[in-house]
Amino acid sequence: MATRTIKKAVLAYSGGLDTSIILKWLQDEYGCEVVTFTADLGQGEEVEPARQKALKFGIKPENIYILDLREEFVRDFVFPMFRANAIYEGEYLLGTSIARPLIAKKQIEIAHKTGADAVAHGATGKGNDQVRFELGYLALDPEIAVIAPWREWDLNSREKLLAYAEEHGIEIERKGKKSPYSMDANLLHISYEGQILEDPASEPEEDMWLWTTAPEKAPDEPEYITIGYKQGDPVSINGEAMSPATLLATLNAYGNKHGIGRIDIVENRYVGMKARGCYETPGGTIMLKAHRAIESITLDREEAHMKDELMPRYASLIYNGYWWSPEREMLQAAIDRTQRFVEGEVRLKLYKGNVTVVGRQSPQSLYSPEHSTFEEDEVYDQKDAEGFIRLNALRLVIEGKQQPGRHAGILNEESK
Repeated sequence: MATRTIKKAVLAYSGGLDTSIILKWLQDEYGCEVVTFTADLGQGEEVEPARQKALKFGIKPENIYILDLREEFVRDFVFPMFRANAIYEGEYLLGTSIARPLIAKKQIEIAHKTGADAVAHGATGKGNDQVRFELGYLALDPEIAVIAPWREWDLNSREKLLAYAEEHGIEIERKGKKSPYSMDANLLHISYEGQILEDPASEPEEDMWLWTTAPEKAPDEPEYITIGYKQGDPVSINGEAMSPATLLATLNAYGNKHGIGRIDIVENRYVGMKARGCYETPGGTIMLKAHRAIESITLDREEAHMKDELMPRYASLIYNGYWWSPEREMLQAAIDRTQRFVEGEVRLKLYKGNVTVVGRQSPQSLYSPEHSTFEEDEVYDQKDAEGFIRLNALRLVIEGKQQPGRHAGILNEESK
């Protein structure tokens, strides 16, 4: 039961069963006016039907928001994250995580525009998304009320949800075979959780994967593409300039064709438990490989190494929902500073699930053939290396003389 008075709430609304039930539940339990917000993040599903469903619940036309956020999503969230080469726990490219701060931002903007005093979401009390949404809400509007139905109601099973829907005349679509998995999709990725995946020893069924061709069934001939970069962001494919969303969608098509971007991981959720999830991130997998390649010739060594040291912290901030935190913004400023000269082209070979870098070039390249060659050169005096080594070994020499027992037992007596 509602414990506080809410006049108007902005609901993140997909039009599916769960959020349709939440819409009706908000009207009944809180007696409040509801504003629906549906985001098109490139999930591959029609979003306009959500308008008709909301109207059936008596939502005023002016209180129904359906926004195409694909360009903003890629430009302002995905690309900044990829400048950091962010990967959570070594494998996850954060496809679900990076969408949540944008949804939270839009909900707060709509709340301010419509005079709403609350926001609501459909995330469960076991997952990461509740944290991501609510940290975003409260960072952007500390006074906003937050309604999380899954933490309040007793509809804690699919059977109870279906019974509630039937009791209240909520339409349940039964078109074709429904996927048994809990899924989330946007332009960056699609995820799968639940059902047989809850056993980490069970291999996922092949028909689970919806985006990518099985690598063994991918084309037998490799395909080459060239990605152009400017200030750390991809701007073109094969010489054709593209908007951020168009570019990512195009890379998705290449990755899907060649079976690129599938992963199966067990990750550590912020709320405490481990969870097994499968992900398809075709375009993002290609982008990560290409970005690291262009950085390899345009970033200074220590700059690149420090970025790699900061990356796990940055990735954890996004995974845990701290996109709008001062520490993420601080790290972003440092990362973006490194990207000023990250420009040029990367040539890649796509083949049966693999992305291979086969070339990279940049007008800002720090790669010096004269210094790197194994042939005769006139720019590097190899005798200088002796002094370099002696100076770097100086502390080790002093330690060895002053503390002879430091490495006792390490050397085999017979080797002395």
